[in-house]
Parts: sequence; structure tokens; C-alpha cells
Amino acid sequence: MGSPSGPPFDPDDPDRARRERDTEPIPRIDPDDPAGYGPGPYADADDAGYGGAYAGEGRSGRAWARDPDGFPDQPISEDELAGLRSDASGMAPRRVLPLEDEPSSLVARYLFPTERYRGEWKRHWIHLTTPIIVGVAATFVLGYLSGFLAGRDVGALTTVAVLLWFAVMGWVAWKVADWWYDRFILTNKRVMVVNGIITRQVAMMPLTRVTDMKYEQSPTGRALNYGTFVLESAGQEQALRVIKNLPNPNELYLRVVEEMYEPQAVEARLGKEADEAKADDGA
Repeated sequence: MGSPSGPPFDPDDPDRARRERDTEPIPRIDPDDPAGYGPGPYADADDAGYGGAYAGEGRSGRAWARDPDGFPDQPISEDELAGLRSDASGMAPRRVLPLEDEPSSLVARYLFPTERYRGEWKRHWIHLTTPIIVGVAATFVLGYLSGFLAGRDVGALTTVAVLLWFAVMGWVAWKVADWWYDRFILTNKRVMVVNGIITRQVAMMPLTRVTDMKYEQSPTGRALNYGTFVLESAGQEQALRVIKNLPNPNELYLRVVEEMYEPQAVEARLGKEADEAKADDGA
């Protein structure tokens, strides 16, 4: 008789137990034996590497799929999918705030046909703090002064005080109107700032020329959710650089950065939202 193949038997060989374990035949799991310990034929070559998972269809008529871990495929419920959409802390993924699909008539005139509108923002109401404080103070002071002068029978000074109050209120109204027409605009090609009532000013910067962008928030800005944007450009002359008192600065920052670095993702998301809206309208 010839000698068996392989190295000679050595009882002190430390790798002997591992080799014997690795060369043991893998048993086939019998569907009639849930514990998997019943007698049955060993797995053939086609079943090797699948952890002994049963392939085919058992007496119950249920089909089992091969899986590298030895477990059958199981359908994933909608509740499980909802759990997968959340992170480890239980918070849902970030969602951008909804915006109008079409620009306002104030903004549309400054967009050329081939660029895609991404949104427009008025400055935060904190921008009106000074006019509001001046208007309230003028109302109290001039109102008290008018009453005081009326008791002294000096009608001319009373009239001056009233006219002065109207002038202050006119200035406040002008500031409010200027705030209303002041817009920060984002498209897929540029950022713009449009302001002015009688004399209109339009400043823009191409996204391709923005080399750095940041926003700053003071403690008051963090409490009231507004901030100042600082844009750096590759050129020496910048049409706009510092934009103060913009609302939702974190949201706006992410929108601009996403438009700069992932424009395809923006198009895909907006296209999906449009399809969902059409489907809802059709339903």
C-alpha cells in the first residue's frame, strides 16, 4: 500500500486541529429537521461555500434562496425601511426647505432663459431694527411734544411737530419698501443681489469664480436665525462680497455649496420632487 498524501502524522503539530476542521465535509440541512442535526447526506460540491443553506423547495412549497451567510432572503417591510432612513441618533436625514418653483416678477426679469432658478430670499426682519426703533421713538416723543405744545396755545410748533412725525414715518416706510425689494437670488450659474426702489442695483457673481464662502452668526443671529455671508472671488474686483442679515444661513449655505459642487444631485432631487407633485395632482 502506498503512503497517504500529505505530511506525516505529528501529534504535536499545532496546526493539525485547524486542518482537520477546515477539511470536514459540510452537512446539508434537512428541511424536515429544523434543528439541523438529523442524519442526511453530506453536501455535494455544488453546496460548498454556502454555509449549508438548503437550496430548492421543501415539502412546505416555500423556496429558499442561497445566501453566503447561510440564511434565506427575507422581505424588508416598510417600517424597517423607515428605520434605515434615520441615523443612529434617530434623527431623519436633512431635508431642504421648500421654495417657490418660479421666480417672482421682480426677479424673473434678471434671469436669462438658459439658467435654472434655485430660489430668492429677502433679508431677515432684523434688517429693519433701526427704522422700527426710530419710528416707535418718534411716535412717543413727538406725540408727547404735540400734546405739551397744544396746552401752551402754540399751534405753529404743534404743526411742526406733526409734520416732523410724518417725515419720520415716511422715512420708515421707505426703509420697509427698500427691504421688501431687496433680494438675494441663487441660480445654477450665479448668485445675485438686487436692491433699490428708484435706482435699481444688480450685483452678481458666477459660481465658478467663487473660491471661498463662509457665513458668520453672532449670538443674536444664532438665536433669531440670521447671518452674514462672505464670498471670496478669484478676481480683484468683486461685484458683491459681504451680504448681511440673510435668513436661515445654514440652509442657504448648504444650498449654495450643493449647487457649486453637486449640481447633478440638485437636478435629480428637483426632478424627483416635480414627478411626485405631478403624481399627487393626478391622484
